[in-house]
Amino acid sequence: MAAATIPTPGTFDCRDAYVATVEELAANDDRIVAVVNDSVGSSKLGKFRERFPERLINVGIAEQNMVSVGAGLANGGKIPFVSGAGCFLTARAMEQIKADCAYSQQNVKLCGISSGVAYGELGATHHSIEDVAWLRAIDKLTVIVPSDPWETAEAIKAAAAYDGPVYIKISRMPVPALERPEGAAFAIGKGETLREGGDIAIVANGTLVHRALAAAEALAAEGIAARVINLSTVSPLDTDIIAQAAKTGAIVTAEEGLAHGGLGGAVAEYCAQHSPVKMRMVGFPGFLPTGSAKWLMEKFGLTAEGIAGAARDLLGAKGI
Repeated sequence: MAAATIPTPGTFDCRDAYVATVEELAANDDRIVAVVNDSVGSSKLGKFRERFPERLINVGIAEQNMVSVGAGLANGGKIPFVSGAGCFLTARAMEQIKADCAYSQQNVKLCGISSGVAYGELGATHHSIEDVAWLRAIDKLTVIVPSDPWETAEAIKAAAAYDGPVYIKISRMPVPALERPEGAAFAIGKGETLREGGDIAIVANGTLVHRALAAAEALAAEGIAARVINLSTVSPLDTDIIAQAAKTGAIVTAEEGLAHGGLGGAVAEYCAQHSPVKMRMVGFPGFLPTGSAKWLMEKFGLTAEGIAGAARDLLGAKGI
């Protein structure tokens, strides 16, 4: 098994925010149930099982059944949180996600746990770096990639209140809680500008958002004003905030996933048709070698310096 990732002081495992929020919702709404694929431990749903033993369904290692059971529960009026490792939930049960959830518009909440490269040394079979790329291709499926504990909790609440299928990519890789203005609110389909800047825009989500902010800080020391946008909802896309980002003349996207097809692909598709702009995409190139999550992130430039370097390269291409 991969080594446990221990949060350093000031960082958090977003699974904790996920389970705390699901428990809170369940305490006030008996429609809330959890469905797992022998993943109570990795999903951190042990306390949920203790509090609501009749509202946790463990189907065993059978992801296709898990999603279909979730769809059936939704059809019966429940609000199921279908929880399992992102790599297996999305890859093994793709047909069920497409047909039973999205096409049928069932009110299922799909929670991809330990997403991205959190499983590190277990290798490409356990990395969920393709999930956003292939799920955003499915019609009428909302796809959310929260950036920190607060946004994870708010995304879970929003998903529970939303009538329709939602996929939430939940990381266990430690991240800091981002600073937000008082009264900040999460809304499905809306991005947020975390830092203003007119020279270039960095559009990120998930575990790359705090790294994007650190990159912007480094660029500021060089006289480059970088706007930082957290685009946690990849589908539906906040095209207004992308259009504004394009006005800077340069966009760097950053995500813990494939460099093409995911967030970067979504932004590029919109810009190519509506707001042509020079772009660079920070992300993984494809199947990855074996190594720790930290090593993989550093090797492939999914770091503050990697994002800043992509911005410098892009600005150089613009002649700045």
